[in-house]
Amino acid sequence: MKRYQILGVLVIAGLFFTNCKKDPLIEDVSSGSSGPTPYNLITPNGFPFMNIPADNPLTVEGVSLGRRLFYDPILSGDNTQSCASCHTQAFSFSDNGNQFSTGIDGFLGGRNSPAIINAGWSSSLFWDGRAASLEEQALGPVPNPIEMHLTWTDAMVKLNAHPDYPTLFSKAFGTISIDSILVAKAIAQFERTLISNDSKWDKYLRGEASLTASEARGFDIFFTEKGDCFHCHSTILFTDNLFHNNGLDDIFTDIGLGAITGSSNDNAKFKSPTLRNVEFTAPYMHDGRFNTLEEVITFYSEGVKFSPTISPLMKKVAQGGLQLNPLEKQDLLSFLRMLSDTTFVNNPDYSDPF
Repeated sequence: MKRYQILGVLVIAGLFFTNCKKDPLIEDVSSGSSGPTPYNLITPNGFPFMNIPADNPLTVEGVSLGRRLFYDPILSGDNTQSCASCHTQAFSFSDNGNQFSTGIDGFLGGRNSPAIINAGWSSSLFWDGRAASLEEQALGPVPNPIEMHLTWTDAMVKLNAHPDYPTLFSKAFGTISIDSILVAKAIAQFERTLISNDSKWDKYLRGEASLTASEARGFDIFFTEKGDCFHCHSTILFTDNLFHNNGLDDIFTDIGLGAITGSSNDNAKFKSPTLRNVEFTAPYMHDGRFNTLEEVITFYSEGVKFSPTISPLMKKVAQGGLQLNPLEKQDLLSFLRMLSDTTFVNNPDYSDPF
């Protein structure tokens, strides 16, 4: 498919899904307010509508509270780790280049911490999709014995005894009685504001930047069957939010989605991560086995392995992969680096509020 044809489809889709302009972030609450202030989250041009749960609408107070909770180590058993300990803004809210995250007791997790980018459009969370919402996902790490290792009962004691949190929860949710559901709701509100849409790719779509020759060739590789990347990393979000076995192994040590559904047909299927800011989120894959994007491209070029559940989208598995030449690999890398959004990783509204 010619590049201008692909762009036409993208632009038309973008216009169809457009909502509005960029919104103001956290602002001061008026002392005369009778309730939480609605948060004016505006979808960037070209992005689909974000489905926000009816029982957890975004508010200025809720987002501000969620941001504070995200960065506060009070939710860990020894007050040393927060959500941000394994999801660092400079690394696009992934874990500082670590293959696996280390919990408060020194135990390593078994999967790479996913980046938190445009998570408000995710229909399921975790590599295996075991959480259906950001709210459900936020409930998991706190009591997990290899992560923050604090029972929710003990977490509630700490939060309810805190000099600030009862008042902050009252402003956000109308109650000083804090529970785990409200904590998860606040964190989910903050995470829905973590929107990345100012990469060179976005600027190109807006007519603010042009492609280099290498980026243009990489574009063609990505969006055609030469690279086949677009099948799983499609749309403005650069993920289909679905689960695939991409040919990493022929013998499985982690069955991924299969452990959740109980179906052997889902063994070794993992969620397609977004490729936005992929330059900042190494290492790669669910188990962090690849340290660089070059290694990832080499895998897709000549390291793909066949197994019974491999995705039918992996059309060149019989030859071991795409068989890209060195120039094509470099061009694809150039395109992927277009997806880097330095505004996102430096946005003060997403940073530690303490």
